[in-house]
Amino acid sequence: MSNTVSPEMTSEAKSSQQRLRGNMGVGELVMSVLAFSSPLTTVAGTLPVLLMFSGHTAPGIYLLLTLMLVIFSVGFVRMSRSVKNPGGFYSFVTAGLGKPAGLGGAFLALFGYMAIGFFAPSLFAVTLQSFVVNTLGGPDIAWYWYAIAIIAVTTTLAYNRIDLSAKVLTVVMLLEVIVVVVFNVASFAAAGGDSAANIGFSMPWLGDAGLGLALLFAVGNFLGFEATVIYRDEVKNPERTIPRATYLAVVAIGIFYALAAWAYIAFFGAGNVQSAATENTVNLFNDAVTALIGKTFADVALVLLITSILASMLSIQNIAARYSFSLAADRALPRILGRVHPRHKSPHISALMIGVVWTLATVVFTLVGVAPDSLYPLASGSGTFAVLLLMLITSLAVFVYFVRRRRTDPESIWKTLIAPVVSVLFLGLITYLALVNYPELIGGSSLMTAIFMTFTFALFIGGIGYGFYLRSRRPDVYARLGRQKI
Repeated sequence: MSNTVSPEMTSEAKSSQQRLRGNMGVGELVMSVLAFSSPLTTVAGTLPVLLMFSGHTAPGIYLLLTLMLVIFSVGFVRMSRSVKNPGGFYSFVTAGLGKPAGLGGAFLALFGYMAIGFFAPSLFAVTLQSFVVNTLGGPDIAWYWYAIAIIAVTTTLAYNRIDLSAKVLTVVMLLEVIVVVVFNVASFAAAGGDSAANIGFSMPWLGDAGLGLALLFAVGNFLGFEATVIYRDEVKNPERTIPRATYLAVVAIGIFYALAAWAYIAFFGAGNVQSAATENTVNLFNDAVTALIGKTFADVALVLLITSILASMLSIQNIAARYSFSLAADRALPRILGRVHPRHKSPHISALMIGVVWTLATVVFTLVGVAPDSLYPLASGSGTFAVLLLMLITSLAVFVYFVRRRRTDPESIWKTLIAPVVSVLFLGLITYLALVNYPELIGGSSLMTAIFMTFTFALFIGGIGYGFYLRSRRPDVYARLGRQKI
């Protein structure tokens, strides 16, 4: 028998070594992406802000957004079955709008997710610092040590096989959900016979004051579900797992937050919830839980809030690392970032890179004197805008892709044309709201608005320019763009 190895076999083996590996099912994938939105952090931190803008229409806003994002998912899921490269939005934009636009979209994704994830170290730090000093009576340790510590923890988990992260995220997510469900049940039970007055909510109307900001903050709570496609190589049976996980994540997020918003209304009353959220935004959840269930449960919820932030950061770091890996595998970033750990089959160098960037950013912002409570809205707001812009571009790419295919391979008009067009219009509206309300989104000044908005658009345009440069100077690299076969 001949021992000669053909070039094709060598190439196939090399390709296999360069691919990520995992064994996540639908449940683990859903938990991994749901952790992105940090459910307990959202219910305790973001929902009071939404109630401040929307009052008793908050549950209706979540239901409306759920419907819109399910429609987005129709074209998104259909695209995932046609474009089977594990590059997420990077692959989709490349397939629909071309390699230069795909590269610009990939840079938006990498920046957006890294920026959103950077909200966590400072928020984790101030929350844990307050808990240690005020609740435990411990030492007052500077916030940046806590921030660096959580970066080290999530980077260690992201360095390892994705199955480990998925198990950690699943446990934390279940505990968070239990806390929120207990709060919901206690709120509705306390409303008792006053359900007509206290538990009512109505759907939003276009003329509602604050509707624009309410929609903007609420849609940010859904981010993460779109990352299901980035794990194509790390799930069991991706043809079934990814579509199921995507729809399940969108619906679960929408119903979960709608019920939590409704529980707030049940406790405070439909006519009082908006003023209560305005007057006591920061402590609304803690005070409500303490009044309903007691201080001990409130302390447990605070501990889980701290782990919730960690889970969100880990989820985001995993996503960002895979975009970095995809770009490096295509040689658009240094090749070292595209290495696969020989045992964990994870993008370990990309995960380490993100941890290093977050650590350096923490040190820099500390040295220039930026307060941690100013840092996390700036990070999450600027990253959210980048991902929203990318989702709009992706919806357009999905539409263009299927229009081009209709002559040779016509498919369902609803899935390939109508749903993508509705998504473009909806996400176009949300992106417009983000543009006009950018200072409120990032909690910053006009100068910070100009800097971050300019940088975001420059990333996309610069990525397009880099793509054209590669086409003319490095055609071998250009041919690989979009996570084509390695």
